[in-house]
Order: sequence, then structure tokens, then C-alpha cells
Amino acid sequence: MTGKALELMELLAPTVHSLGLELLGIEFSPAVGNALVRLYIDAPGRPVGIEDCEAVSREVSANLDVNDPIASQYTLEVSSPGIDRPLFTLAHFAAQMGELVKVSLNLPQDGRRRLQGRVRAVTDGNVILDVDGREFSVAIGNVDKARLVPDLVALGLVAAPKGGRRKPAPDKR
Repeated sequence: MTGKALELMELLAPTVHSLGLELLGIEFSPAVGNALVRLYIDAPGRPVGIEDCEAVSREVSANLDVNDPIASQYTLEVSSPGIDRPLFTLAHFAAQMGELVKVSLNLPQDGRRRLQGRVRAVTDGNVILDVDGREFSVAIGNVDKARLVPDLVALGLVAAPKGGRRKPAPDKR
């Protein structure tokens, strides 16, 4: 998260917590004339509902109006984490041990800014990923964005491929 996102996180987390919800993280995208503030919330032990998003939006809007931490106009969005859950902290990565994640880096590492791999470990401020059979250690401070890559087959949202092979291309003679 950026410096402004961290500042907003400190300001807004108590408000979200008072509603019995968890503030997973904040994306802050400054833009000329209209910034975007996106909050990701979670509800312990149950799915996040539209009512949760509406309640957080009302309370957070009031908090932002009183404290006025954003100099420009902004659009506020409140969202559930969804099946491609964003990962903001080391604890978020640790909770997804063994799962496939996509990570965008602030600064290139070994010539790469985007990684996709399985979370293998979380140690001393670093996330260890298995990327194509190679171990990558990424400092949490170098993570720009990270998301879980859902297994749509395991979730029952798509059918498993038959036989694991693609159909051969038709012969064009």
C-alpha cells in the first residue's frame, strides 16, 4: 500500500471495526480532479453482503468528511475481497500458503515486475514464492499489488478439462 493508503488505513480501520468488520486494505489512486479510494472489507465467519458495504460506505464517508485527509475530490468504493482476494500484508500471504497468487512489484526483481506463483513461506518481511519451479523472495515493501488466483475448477465454477489435453487443430489440407 502507498503512504496515503496506509494513512487512510490507520484512520478508517477503527470505523470499519466498530461495524464488526475487518478492513483488509485500501487502494488509493490519485488522479487529476478525482482520486479513487477503494476499501476491501471482510466479515469474519460469513460472506460480505451489500448491506455491509453500504454501512461501511456511510460511516467512512462521514469520517472522511470530518477529517478531510484527501485534498482533491475522490470517489469512494467499498468492496468484498471476492474470489480473487487482494493480499496486502504478510499475514494475508501466510493465510494463503500453497495457493497461487499474482504479484505486481514496485521495482523490478531479476528483470521481472509481474510474478505468478505459489506461496511457499512468509519470513522476516518477505514472501517466498515458487515461480515456475524457481524460488523468489519478495520484500513485502516491494509488492505493489497482489491477488489470489482462484482455482475455478475446485470452486465448481468451470468444468475440469477432459483428459487434460486440448483438441488438435483441424487439418487444413
